[in-house]
Amino acid sequence: MLLLAADENLNNDIIRGVLRVNPKIDITRLQDSGLRGADDPAVLEWAAAEGRVLLTHDVATMTRYAYERVEAGRRMPGLFEVGTDVPLARVIQDVLLLAECSIDGEWEGQVRYLPLR
Repeated sequence: MLLLAADENLNNDIIRGVLRVNPKIDITRLQDSGLRGADDPAVLEWAAAEGRVLLTHDVATMTRYAYERVEAGRRMPGLFEVGTDVPLARVIQDVLLLAECSIDGEWEGQVRYLPLR
């Protein structure tokens, strides 16, 4: 099962909804990992060290830093930008699909967007 990390700005209702449906999903909130207030490069470094795909609403800067990591040849297990205007149920469904159906390394070096199309 895919390891996930929720950026500090991700709506906590998404995390609660995912875990309500499947409490076995391994999703860690950054603020619970001692990274409250960390800058984007530090967050991506931590996610890479932990082998976690990052979920975020931060389309302004996180994507740029993720691509910089990839261009520099550094590990980036994956980044999913979650639209803030997407219905919560749809996001929860997509996160569950990703977590339950992805294989290890499938999203390495990729930036994708939710909802899935």
